[in-house]
Amino acid sequence: MRFDLLTLFPDLFESYLQQSLLKKALDRNLVEIQRWNFRDWATDKHQSVDDKPYGGGPGMLIRCEPVFDCVEFVQRQAPQPGRLIMLTPAGRTLDQRLVESLACEPRLLLLCGRYEGFDERIRLGLAPLEISIGDYITNGGEVPAMVLIETLIRLVPGVLGDETSSRYESFAESGRLEYPQYTRPREYHGMSVPGVLLNGNHVEIARWREAASLERTRERRGGDSASPTAPRTLSGLVPPPPGGPSESGDGSRVANPG
Repeated sequence: MRFDLLTLFPDLFESYLQQSLLKKALDRNLVEIQRWNFRDWATDKHQSVDDKPYGGGPGMLIRCEPVFDCVEFVQRQAPQPGRLIMLTPAGRTLDQRLVESLACEPRLLLLCGRYEGFDERIRLGLAPLEISIGDYITNGGEVPAMVLIETLIRLVPGVLGDETSSRYESFAESGRLEYPQYTRPREYHGMSVPGVLLNGNHVEIARWREAASLERTRERRGGDSASPTAPRTLSGLVPPPPGGPSESGDGSRVANPG
């Protein structure tokens, strides 16, 4: 899978590309990432790519010309054009279903904005898929692009050490949150590992994990996602967290400045 990162700050990705699973995937040619700087398509001696918005207002907007020229050039750098994505607060919320859909794409071009965002004609003229990672503000589209890459490479065959790992994580396949997990020691600060996980009975363990996943999803996401035949409670199986029940998640979206 190939990613082309179109940005004003390609060096922001330098350390990111040298770490953990992503570096291993790059070294094994399972993933390819190329970085491109909008400024390389600027036409003045200062390499300026932004200007004041018409009608007034704070900040600067990234202009059309360098972005259009950059996208057109980058699309020609591989035999197959890539799907263009713009990281923007106005986009579709990133979730696991969208990730799974994008994982089928062999190539993605990620537009990373800065300042007050892009001139609207970039969206209209290039018609990218617009994606938001949630309702909060980042300084630019680079970190949201990293989030998108992190979610996608996990679905590239060969990237994860255990190919079944991604199937059992939160939101995978069932759309539910993942069940609680434990490792050694068996007891810590008065909190014990549920006995069912220690008895070696894989049928009972699978049943417990299914129930735990359902209960956690109901508690933190609301509603009732349980199947009619699934256990309705884990009373006595799951030790209560310190300080009482966990707070409900709010399922919020990210607003990145695109």
